[in-house]
Amino acid sequence: MVKFIPFELTLGLRSKILRNGLPPEQCIFPTDQVEGAFHLAFYVDEEIACIASFFPNNYKDKKELGYQLRGMASDTIFAGKGYGSQLIKFAIEYIKNTNAQYIWCNARSSATKFYKKLGFNLVSDEVEITGVGPHYEMILNLY
Repeated sequence: MVKFIPFELTLGLRSKILRNGLPPEQCIFPTDQVEGAFHLAFYVDEEIACIASFFPNNYKDKKELGYQLRGMASDTIFAGKGYGSQLIKFAIEYIKNTNAQYIWCNARSSATKFYKKLGFNLVSDEVEITGVGPHYEMILNLY
């Protein structure tokens, strides 16, 4: 089940999956509390299986309103079970109500197939994000 959560509940998986065990306080994003930001978790029973954060942020020089997806992670024991897809589909429906025209992200190179299955398109060459690894910029047009 997908639920809205406070950003603090994302920090455990961000640390474990995305930041190689950094202390949770070092996994806070500057955009976690901007106006319009929201955080989702997919729960299996009472345990968080998957998380993602979203905030209003236009892609480069696009004039239309966009949302950026950041910090998506699935706990290893829940990976590959479709929970991430369900979470993204929930977010898409929610973001459509904001008048945003697209969702974009910096996708880890290893996750591009996942995002492509959900309709995202590659819009950049591979780029190295220092300390994190190789990524591609991807966009999902909502309309």
